[in-house]
Amino acid sequence: MKKVLFIVSILACLAVQAQNIPVALNYTKIYDYLDELLTDGVIVHQTAVRPYSRQQVAQMLVEAQSRDSLLNKRQRDDLNFYLNVFALELDTVMNNYVQYTDHRTYNLSLANPILGMDIYGSKKGAIIKRWWGADLRMDIAHHVSIWGSLRDVSYNGKIGLSNKYFPDDYAKIDGAKLTKPEFLNTQAGVQYKEANYGGDFSDSKGGISLYAWFGSVSLQRENIQFGDAYHASNILSGRNPAVENNTSGGTTKMYRPHNKFMAANMFTFTPIKYISFAFGNSIVYAENNVQAAYFIPIAFFKSLDHLLTKGVNSENQNSQAFATLTLRPVEHLKLYGSFYLDEFKFDRLKKSNPQRNPISFLVGFDWTGWPVKGLSLKGEFMRSYIACYTHSIDVLTWQSNGYEMGHYMGDNAQSIFVEASYRPIKGMVIKLSYTNDTKYNAYRYLRGGTPAEKAAGGIGTTISQKPFDKAIFRNDLIALDGIYEVHPNMYLRVNITYNNARGYDNTTSTVTSEITGTAQDYLNRYAPLFWQGKNLTAMAGFSFGF
Repeated sequence: MKKVLFIVSILACLAVQAQNIPVALNYTKIYDYLDELLTDGVIVHQTAVRPYSRQQVAQMLVEAQSRDSLLNKRQRDDLNFYLNVFALELDTVMNNYVQYTDHRTYNLSLANPILGMDIYGSKKGAIIKRWWGADLRMDIAHHVSIWGSLRDVSYNGKIGLSNKYFPDDYAKIDGAKLTKPEFLNTQAGVQYKEANYGGDFSDSKGGISLYAWFGSVSLQRENIQFGDAYHASNILSGRNPAVENNTSGGTTKMYRPHNKFMAANMFTFTPIKYISFAFGNSIVYAENNVQAAYFIPIAFFKSLDHLLTKGVNSENQNSQAFATLTLRPVEHLKLYGSFYLDEFKFDRLKKSNPQRNPISFLVGFDWTGWPVKGLSLKGEFMRSYIACYTHSIDVLTWQSNGYEMGHYMGDNAQSIFVEASYRPIKGMVIKLSYTNDTKYNAYRYLRGGTPAEKAAGGIGTTISQKPFDKAIFRNDLIALDGIYEVHPNMYLRVNITYNNARGYDNTTSTVTSEITGTAQDYLNRYAPLFWQGKNLTAMAGFSFGF
């Protein structure tokens, strides 16, 4: 049985331009470069919703080209580099691509090979990651875009995909063995095929889009990010897989219907050049088929849910609301924040009420290009309260394939991230970052039936507990990253990381909804053996394509 995640995203903008093909989120260098130009005030564009389309990126590059007097030499070199990368969108076809082009009716790009390898090593052993594939893009008559890509990825080494790399009781919490751990990291979520040597997976994305100057309609499989963030968004992170297997512990679980869907909208506005904001809402719902009412572009899903589930003697669906704000008060400075509401009641704001709303917030800044050209300093702070992203019914959680769709740390957690980056020459980025992730008391989402059950561990009692009280897992990470794009779509990468992942005992509780365990229990639950404890890990790699 499969649960399918269906996302409808709506952007409030003046126009959607030609060649509505998304630029994958893992092409981080182009996004970093555009963010630099945005913070420097060279170009103007919303950043709350990603991916951008290739034509949007091309237009931003053209805008930067028209204001090249504001760019330094390295930025001009990078601009010329990316103008070449997006030559098809600009009708300046690159010689190194294999394509057929009739600019008035038809564009076809074929030669985008994907090939790469990363080698990780530490005192615990080595991990070799290899991948290969290709992508294809096509535009027909400036109204139809078709694209697709395939990446076949394999891991060899003690990555911790298989139980072979864990003790037999690696995840015993309250005496119950979990079917899988819940690793807390920024790795993209996928459907792994585990094996004794490690594991592998294939990642196929693509879509078809009908577009015109006023908008577009697409059917696509693509990662989507809602919310401004450099480290990890707390709304939609863009890291979770789109299809989920609905089997846990050998038992197929169903809530009324058989499928899981998600609908969302996000409206972005830029009233003046230096201020942009966005808001939207979403719903995770379980029905036999897609619910047509949730296709309404301008809709408040919670209200529709109350109408559609009225009289049903069971739980409503799971709805959320969110908003972002981005400010550029002075040149070189960007301030931003995101707010995610899982559930909200004004009564919980009273000091006399011990309950806390299950919400998440993230704030951050980016200081770029002053006093040293090419130097950037970023920082983010995130907190998610108890029961945020969770639900009493598995099929309605803010997850896909067990991965959080929001911030990877989940509920009752805090994340601090700071990064200094430097771009010395064209195509090169060097980053030094520090991350402090802390997970606090873990709770189940229990509704509670009788008054006694509610008092012992129902959701009302759970959200009355003190948030951010007792740490059960913490990971400090210092990373030095270098990436050099030596040629369009050709990369060299190096990374040196020190991390210290540890758990803390929390074996007693007066609340039955709390998940207790030893320090090792939590450590095994939230970190694979390869990254447990203190580790110094080095990585070197190359790739064609990103």
